[in-house]
Amino acid sequence: MAFTLRSVKVPPNSVSLEEARSRVFDFFRTACRSIPSIMDIYNLDDVVTKSQLRSTIAAEIRKNAHVTNPKVIDLLLFKAMEELNNITEHAKQRHHVIGQYVLGRQGLVQDLDAKDDSASDFLKNFYKSNYF
Repeated sequence: MAFTLRSVKVPPNSVSLEEARSRVFDFFRTACRSIPSIMDIYNLDDVVTKSQLRSTIAAEIRKNAHVTNPKVIDLLLFKAMEELNNITEHAKQRHHVIGQYVLGRQGLVQDLDAKDDSASDFLKNFYKSNYF
């Protein structure tokens, strides 16, 4: 699957918004078709389902739904194709994929509860400095 994606190139400019929109739908189909191989490459079966990855891809595309300039859409599409190529050619490690597409942009949920009050001032300052 990775070698078939290498040949896919985004044309420099879309003529109209409709053409750019159809290219985005084609990219979404390509990305969804590559999900099973991504799940196998990165061994993600124990972490996420295929439908959750599909929803993540759709959410990433919907983040830019407000863009109406075809040239900007082509640029975003080129970036998305490069990201998909990097993932399918195993240029990323498993924790990169999990952190970016499974956990999402918020990252790991940190413990923001109050720490033990009997802790020293050094530890309190340490906890404050290491939890953003």
